[in-house]
Amino acid sequence: MAAPNEASPSPPPKLHTRLRLWEFADRYLFEPVDGLADLFLSVNRTNGSMNLVEELPPRGPSANPKVRIVFGVMGVLRLAAGSYCLVITDRDCVGSYMGHAVFRVTGLKALPCHTASSAEQKKMENEFSELIDAAERSIGLYFSYETNLTLTLQRLYDLGDKFKALPLWRQAEPRFLWNGYLLEPLIESKLDQYLLPVIQGNFQNIHAEVRSEKVNVTMIARRCTRRIGTRCWRRGADPEGHAANFVESEQIMQSKGFTASYVQVRGSMPFLWEQIVDLTYKPSFDVIRVEEAARVLERHFHDLQKKYGAVVAIDLVNSSGAEGRLYKRYEQSIEPILSEDIRFVHFDFHKICGHIHFERLSQLYDQIEDYLKKHKYFLLNEEGKKTEEQTGTVRTNCIDCLDRTNVTQSMVGRKILESQLQRLGVLGANDTISNYPAFDADYKVLWANHGDAISTQYSGTPALKGDFVRYGKRTTQGILNDLWNALARYYLNNFADGTKQDAMDLIQGHYVSSVSRDIAVPGKPGALESFRVAFALVLGAAMFMLISLRQARNDLRHLVVALVWAGLCIGITQYVKKNGRKFCNRPRFFLSRH
Repeated sequence: MAAPNEASPSPPPKLHTRLRLWEFADRYLFEPVDGLADLFLSVNRTNGSMNLVEELPPRGPSANPKVRIVFGVMGVLRLAAGSYCLVITDRDCVGSYMGHAVFRVTGLKALPCHTASSAEQKKMENEFSELIDAAERSIGLYFSYETNLTLTLQRLYDLGDKFKALPLWRQAEPRFLWNGYLLEPLIESKLDQYLLPVIQGNFQNIHAEVRSEKVNVTMIARRCTRRIGTRCWRRGADPEGHAANFVESEQIMQSKGFTASYVQVRGSMPFLWEQIVDLTYKPSFDVIRVEEAARVLERHFHDLQKKYGAVVAIDLVNSSGAEGRLYKRYEQSIEPILSEDIRFVHFDFHKICGHIHFERLSQLYDQIEDYLKKHKYFLLNEEGKKTEEQTGTVRTNCIDCLDRTNVTQSMVGRKILESQLQRLGVLGANDTISNYPAFDADYKVLWANHGDAISTQYSGTPALKGDFVRYGKRTTQGILNDLWNALARYYLNNFADGTKQDAMDLIQGHYVSSVSRDIAVPGKPGALESFRVAFALVLGAAMFMLISLRQARNDLRHLVVALVWAGLCIGITQYVKKNGRKFCNRPRFFLSRH
């Protein structure tokens, strides 16, 4: 924080909150309508180059540009087919973060900044169009024009006022900056007032009154971009130790002038393993390059220690079967680095809790209670001074790091929140949140929505077991919802997530093929690999078989024809089963690590 005699640093330049977009034939012009500047941002529609201009070009009967309001420039995506400027076309205010408004992106548009003149360029543009459409449907994007959403409260406090005076994009934590790659062209052009940092995850506020004291609770989920992806196409860790579905969850409580924060994380088991979809309901798990497991895991935990301090790793997978093989690999790989600062706790969630007895999570809490009390949480007093800091985090995983993980994290979050409120005197020494029904209900919904958002971004559906988090018990409707969501996950994982994975990788710049950062797309898979064609053939063969069987009563020759159709039906089915991976919607950029 600034010293008493030291001049306070000037605030960072304000970001444009509202822009009028003029779509001229040769350029896009962004006109600030928030009174923050008189200059216009001009983006060339041929090559995507950007510069600031002082006035609009002349308009006449022949030049009648389309005009719309946008709420920010997300960045520029440079591809081999040309450039695209991504703009926010709609937003919703979802709450406030330390007094600053937070918005969710509800409309995203990619503006083409190139001209496809040759047949080859038009072909390449068509190749990319499906991925650009998928990118426009990106969900769970949040931003603020005034404050940094990528850093935890404790980290932001420790960095001090000089750091907060930097432009928001320079304050951003790269791991959680969803549009970091997209912002690079704007950074090169020094367009600070247009550089809007965006996170992917979730943001929610709830407000309650407990014993006449106001309590505000905020939940923020920050999805890491290092190994971002979809459920079955991003598992485990990469060789650098970046884990799939790694999400930082921060719970912030404000009451009686105090502010408290607690951070926990989730992420896939941090060694090299994969689960490639092949049309089966549960594809097999494959541990890759077993000899590297310990080294990759050590890198991951070393990085966690640098960022969060001590770590207790909670593993919730089954101790037997296919999941058991991953558990044993995890246990063996982490054993060499276990210490006072790195603990490993295995808790077979399904065996202990089953499908309905989630209250047995108290057995897990008993194993980590001493750790939680030792490493505490971040706390600011009424004067904004730090009186406590969090010196360790909880890292939780199951297979997907969604359903079992969210139930467990909500339990940890509840215990921490109760200890914070007890310390401030809002709750009595032995009081719990469950004694205040309205607060308890809102808090359960907060964590249920948190889990649903993370799950939808990774798997395409809300979290399973969400009824327990939402209502504190399993319900018939919840079990039916789980069945539906499980079937939806099967469909999405096998027939939709490949394209979605490619779109994510394009947005993050994970496939750079030249110094100019242009990205080329591989060719589409052959028509023979289409599951729809195979499915139609099976249905057709089955239909003709049934017709032949009905006619066999009058002519036995039709029985032979029916057997031929049955053989064709069985043959196609067996071929599809044997070559299941070929019939799935696969990422065109993805290569198995075998």
